[in-house]
Amino acid sequence: MSEGLFGIHGAALEIRSQRMGVLGSNIANAATPGYKARDVDFAAALQARLGGAQADRATDGAIQYRIPTMASLDGNTVEMSTEQAAFAENAVAYTATLNFLRGRVETVTRAIRGE
Repeated sequence: MSEGLFGIHGAALEIRSQRMGVLGSNIANAATPGYKARDVDFAAALQARLGGAQADRATDGAIQYRIPTMASLDGNTVEMSTEQAAFAENAVAYTATLNFLRGRVETVTRAIRGE
């Protein structure tokens, strides 16, 4: 029922949440020597999730390593400006998806109450 009620937005919220964790990990490891920055191919992860994969597996299968513009001498590939921009973009999309779902739940609640 939830898939029909929420469409792809429930799956999108799960993938965006997983991506937030990956991007946060990149930011947290910006000073870790040898750390390789990663990101989630959102479209591929969403497709896998809609195909029946669990959110964790869909995200794990869509993780890609970033190719840095200029890697640091210690082998770390985190570029803070890139990570911050990706994190902010993902946060905005997460909030928009969450607001859509909240509106859908409120509509269903009003319908149940007969308003």
